[in-house]
Amino acid sequence: MRAMSNLKRVAVTGAAGQIGYSLLPMIATGGIFGPNTKVVLQLLEVTPVLPSLEGVKMELHDSAYPLVQDVICTDSAEVAFKDADLCLLVGSKPRGKGMERKDLILDNGPIFIGQGRAIAQQAGPDVRVVVVGNPCNTNCLIAMKNAKGVPPERFTAMTRLDQNRAKAQLALKARKHWSQVKNVIIWGNHSNTQYPDWHHATIDGVPAQKAVNDDAWLQGAFLKTVQERGAAVIAARGKSSALSAAQAAIDHARSLFTVVDKTDTAALCVVSDGSYGTPEGLISSFPCTTDGKGNWQIVKGLAMDDWSKQKAKVSTDELVQEREIVKHLLA
Repeated sequence: MRAMSNLKRVAVTGAAGQIGYSLLPMIATGGIFGPNTKVVLQLLEVTPVLPSLEGVKMELHDSAYPLVQDVICTDSAEVAFKDADLCLLVGSKPRGKGMERKDLILDNGPIFIGQGRAIAQQAGPDVRVVVVGNPCNTNCLIAMKNAKGVPPERFTAMTRLDQNRAKAQLALKARKHWSQVKNVIIWGNHSNTQYPDWHHATIDGVPAQKAVNDDAWLQGAFLKTVQERGAAVIAARGKSSALSAAQAAIDHARSLFTVVDKTDTAALCVVSDGSYGTPEGLISSFPCTTDGKGNWQIVKGLAMDDWSKQKAKVSTDELVQEREIVKHLLA
């Protein structure tokens, strides 16, 4: 692996969208690589949105961020991913009214075929790819399969938002701060089938189950709240959860590149090696540790009772179904 440079090229797709608009200032102020690493922002949008992206570029210039060395705006994936160290694939088609999840998956598939191929052709030799755009697990699978020559472990998708949501709910219930919540696990898909698992979590050093002391809440309201939080935000705000999604993307990438907390695990959607009964080859959420150099490992050997196994299986079964839908897109 090459030595860590003090300049990183970060490609962001869908950069003029709501998440991108929240995400870019966080990258620009060192949110991923720290306060001593300069960044070049390589921003991708579809052609009709380029004028809006130019406005974002104006604001990045006007903010005069010390770490930002250049801002490149383009509608070409080949340009956006050129020599990139990190690709944040945020852009995807939103789910329209009356659209089924299957339709959304098939609509987004061709986007991630092209982006996977462009990453393979143009990105830096040690690139890492984080897929945020939904359905992120299967979008990640498509991009990974079409990025010939790029090791599969370079691709991850995001359930950090779900992990952050779960930590917050546990903390609020236990009347503690969310920074005191450790080792919440998210199993499966970033969808409302995901399983937020508290069984190995602690709150201020106390097992979460004991700290909360309400099993009915853990198995009912807690699960439902985390699984359906995105819809609740839309209902309350009238727009999707862009700010928290952007923060989660930063947290996800930072856990890969700079922050290694040996007291906690990171929820990362990574390619399954068959651990915990998850079918091999799926992009599924696991508890992971990282090395701060872009690499991760699935935490092995954690106990799961039958109830937890059943909850996780519901979500991995959904991922199997999604893979079947897009099998013709997997090169």
